[in-house]
Amino acid sequence: MSDEPGPNDPVGTSGDPDAEGMAVKTRRRSDEDAARTTTKSRHGILIVSALVAGGAAVVALVLGGMKDNSIYAKSVDELIREKTKFAGKPVRAEGNLVHGSLVKRESPCEYRFTIEKNGTTIPVRFAQCVVPDTFRDVPNMDVGVTVEGKLLADNSFEATNVLAKCPSKYEMKERQGKGEQMPHAAPPTM
Repeated sequence: MSDEPGPNDPVGTSGDPDAEGMAVKTRRRSDEDAARTTTKSRHGILIVSALVAGGAAVVALVLGGMKDNSIYAKSVDELIREKTKFAGKPVRAEGNLVHGSLVKRESPCEYRFTIEKNGTTIPVRFAQCVVPDTFRDVPNMDVGVTVEGKLLADNSFEATNVLAKCPSKYEMKERQGKGEQMPHAAPPTM
């Protein structure tokens, strides 16, 4: 008998039982390795897919939440120029306090003042009793103000928050060197 397979022998068989057993074991191992590799690939793909879907969900929630709560920041002149776009919507108006306009009312407790930018003014009503310490009407000094709230139909502004911009420390040192009183040290003028 020869070790060569004959024409009637199945392909891959040599007639040697040990060699045939090795071939079967090798095929089983390679099939098992392929199955493990395929399973690992599937697990990897599932993990990556889950992470991508989770990331997309987070981005969608953040963007969706921002759309509803977005607040535009406009200077007073821009706000009045585009009043139809912003009337009744949450907005920030930026400008300078008009000197002599800051008034505190006791009943109901509120502040009323006017802010200005590029020659355009807007009256503001802030229905709270407390304003920032730096929000003072100081002579010879521009007081930058940002108010948050809504522009009303009569072109007045109903503020829910008032933010006073502080002058830079260099400007303050220069003014102090000239003997001027600091805005936060000045008694409120009402």
